[in-house]
Formats: sequence, structure tokens, C-alpha cells
Amino acid sequence: MGASTDSDSSVPPVRAEAQAPVPSGRGGPLRRNRPLLLLVLEQLTSSVGRQVTALALPLLAIVHLGAGPLGASALLAMAYLPGVLLSPLIGVAVDRARLRRLLVAVAWLQVPAVGSVPLAAALDGLTWPHLFAAAAVSGALGSTQGVAAQSGLPRVVPADDLLPANSWLTGARTVGLVGGPALGGILIGLVDPAPALLVECATYAVGGALFLALPASLNRPPQDAGRGARSRIAALREGLAVIRREILLRRQALAAAGLNLGGGAGSGLFVLYVDRELGLPPWQLGTVYAAYAVGMGTGVLVATAVTRALGMDRAVRVCALGAGAALFLIPAASLGPAFPVLVLYQLLFGLLATVWSIAMTTSRQLLTPAHLLGRVNAFLQAVLTATLPLGAVAGGWLAARVGIVPVLTGAATVALAGSGSLWLPRGPAVRSP
Repeated sequence: MGASTDSDSSVPPVRAEAQAPVPSGRGGPLRRNRPLLLLVLEQLTSSVGRQVTALALPLLAIVHLGAGPLGASALLAMAYLPGVLLSPLIGVAVDRARLRRLLVAVAWLQVPAVGSVPLAAALDGLTWPHLFAAAAVSGALGSTQGVAAQSGLPRVVPADDLLPANSWLTGARTVGLVGGPALGGILIGLVDPAPALLVECATYAVGGALFLALPASLNRPPQDAGRGARSRIAALREGLAVIRREILLRRQALAAAGLNLGGGAGSGLFVLYVDRELGLPPWQLGTVYAAYAVGMGTGVLVATAVTRALGMDRAVRVCALGAGAALFLIPAASLGPAFPVLVLYQLLFGLLATVWSIAMTTSRQLLTPAHLLGRVNAFLQAVLTATLPLGAVAGGWLAARVGIVPVLTGAATVALAGSGSLWLPRGPAVRSP
């Protein structure tokens, strides 16, 4: 490693009151943007595979290893933990790597990582260490792919098209989120959970081929990459300097952390709350979950129009605040009538959280220098990834002591407080030292 340079020298000063411009959408028809279509197709296939695995993996641990609640929870945590711990290094690697080659490599490495599990199960050799290791490796590779794809999008889509492009990608993930569990349930009903994991292997193999078809220009570093620091420590400082200087990024991270903490607690207790506290029949629970998918789909369809009408900054603030406030409808359902209140909650939260996520991602891509986008994305992804399971675990622990409804109310308060931070005064301009 070479000598480090001044981390501040490669990052232009950013004023605290700066706002991300709203793309005009004049970059040309997106349906003719071949790299974007490849990314959308990859997101569609890989999200289906991940949802199948999210259902099959804990069932595999239960069937083959006799897992209880602790084992299933630990397995889920192991899938998240590597991405959180390694995110700073992932960000540096993404900013320095030949991006197309990296995307292909991490997609194809997922095939043996995930595929080793059904192979071991077929040979009656599956063990807990193997299962944990596979979840950890797959989680780290998935985090790398997520950061790399987000960082590469501004290099294949004009700035004017970033907002609708992010909507397209979110829409593809939404389709997978809806269709994946259904496909997983059918496969597991027909075969053992282990062979169902081969669906994710197939989607990663296809995803690697789609990444390979991306433009070769992605293997060239961004225009300003040569100005960056050489040592990893200095490179990390460069990424942190962007977040430190740009108050919008800090506020977005705080808002997202609050929403994920509150939302994680609510999600972890939701089924138990609906069953024990509200006594809703299964068909109503299924309808409630379907309402969330409808809300997400609507959010994808209207995100571009809403963001352009309100402006990027206001869309992020309004939708984040609305999503946080919607969480209060969960404990309010205990006052009755429960079913329509929960349907309304899922519709509102799915809609507002989706528009907020699309607008927030686009503003981050517009505000961050291209050669530092990997590090900024990785830092923020670590914050968001860590807070969701933390909220679920904390919510479960507290609910066992004070009850479900008080914890759900507290979780909504945390989410609203986090999203409300976006409305605080921006303060004086922050200049480069």
C-alpha cells in the first residue's frame, strides 16, 4: 500500500443547505437504455431467488437440524452481520474495483456458497457451522453486490433519468418480494426445503451473465478516482468526509435508522400481535400482507411524479414523516376495528416508504462524487442493515416484559422521531477546513 494522502483534498466542499436537484427526466426513453434493462432483469430474478431462500433456509434448519427460535434467529442474524461489519471495506473495494468484473464475480461466487447447502443436505452432512458459514458468505457477497449496483447506476443512466431508473429497480424488487414467497411455498410443498435453494443458485448464475453483458466502460474507474487516497484508512476517511460535510446524508441516515428500528420492532411482533392480541383469522392476515404489496406497487408507480411535484428534498421529508406516523396505526388497531386499520396501515406505509426510499437513493447518488459513491453507500447500508434486526430483537425482549401494545407504540414513536429529524433546521453552511 502506498502512502496516504490528505483525505480532504479529494472531496469538494459541500454546503450544509445544499439540496439534490430533481432530475428533469429528459435523458431519453428508459426502455432503450440497455444497461438499465439488464440491471432491472437481474434485480427481478435475484429478488425472487432471495425470497425463496428466506423461506427455505429456516425451514431447512428446522427440518434437518431441529432448529428452535434461537437457532432460526441466529441464522437470520448471520446473514446480516457480515454486511454490517465489512461495509467500510466493501465500500473501498467497490470504489477501486473494475465494477462489471466485481458484479459478475460476486454473483457467480454465490452459486457455490448457496449450492453447498443442498449438496450437504443430500449427502446427510449438513451441520450448523456449515449453515452459518454459508449464510455469512452469502450475506457478505449480497452486501457487496448491493453497494456495487447502486454505485454503478449513475454510470450507466444519465442524471436526468436516475429517479425513474431507481423506480424501475424498486419495482423489479417488489415483484420478487411478492412472487418469491409464493414460489418458495409451492416448491417446498413439492420437494424438501434443500432443493428449493437451487432456485437462488440459478438466479445468481443468470444474474452473473446479465452483469457480464453490461458495458465494458464500467471496468474503468470514475473520472475523479485517481485523486483518491491510496491507503484503505485514508480512503475510509474520504467517504466519511462526504457524510460529515453533507448534512442531508447525515439526516437521511438518522431518519432511516429510526424508521428501521421502529419498523423492525413492529415487524418482529406483527404476526404475534395479530394472532394473540387481535385474534384475526388467517385470511385477514393474508389480506393485510397483500395490502402492503399493493402499497409498494403504487409507490413505485407514483414515485417519479410525486418527487417532481414536491421537489426531491421535500419528498424525502414528507414521505419519511408519513411512514413514521403510519406505524401508530398498528397499536391503534387494538382499539378497533382492527382489520381495516391494519389494511390502511400497510397501504400507507408501503406507499410512503417506497417513495421515500426511491427519492432518498436518488438524492444520494446525485449529491455524492462518483468516485466516493461506493463508500458512502456502504456506510449508510451498514447503518440501515444493523438497525432492522436490532429493532426486532429489542422489540421482542421488551414485549416479553411490558406487553406488545406499549412496545408497538414506543416503536412508532422512535420511527417518527427519526423521520422528524429531517425537518430540523439545517444550520449554517459547513465549509472545508
